[in-house]
Amino acid sequence: MSKLVEIRIDDTGLAPPTPEIEQERRVAVFDLLEDNSFDLPDREGKAAAKGPYKLDLAIRERRLVFDIFTEKDAKAAEFHLSLGPFRQVVKDYFQICESYFDAVKKLPPSQIEAIDMARRGIHNEGARVLQERLEGKAEIDIDTARRLFTLICVLHWGG
Repeated sequence: MSKLVEIRIDDTGLAPPTPEIEQERRVAVFDLLEDNSFDLPDREGKAAAKGPYKLDLAIRERRLVFDIFTEKDAKAAEFHLSLGPFRQVVKDYFQICESYFDAVKKLPPSQIEAIDMARRGIHNEGARVLQERLEGKAEIDIDTARRLFTLICVLHWGG
């Protein structure tokens, strides 16, 4: 069972999210738990703990922290990723989301669709960056990467 069965977001010390950000977070966690692909590869000749997994996601000391446990709460892995490679794509994503939320209130559907297509493109780029950063540490599919990227954005917003 190579999947996540629980996700905990450690937002201790971060600014409280806006209602839109909180909604994005709830949807991403729900969607992740419904359908995801997450596995730990063997590393340095050592067999990785087998899933299903629980994930604690946090920003600590300006690094993105993945703290992974087995279903029985045994430590499975921990890795820290630099936030640097995510900064521009997260910034772009927040700007396009802001445009999207504004557009939904006052623009016609055709313009909303165009903004939404741009939003999805930036979201896909963030997912691709995440997959690259996790290479050799965790194996995830693109849909899982997209949902995890949403959670990274939520944490990044507060961080």
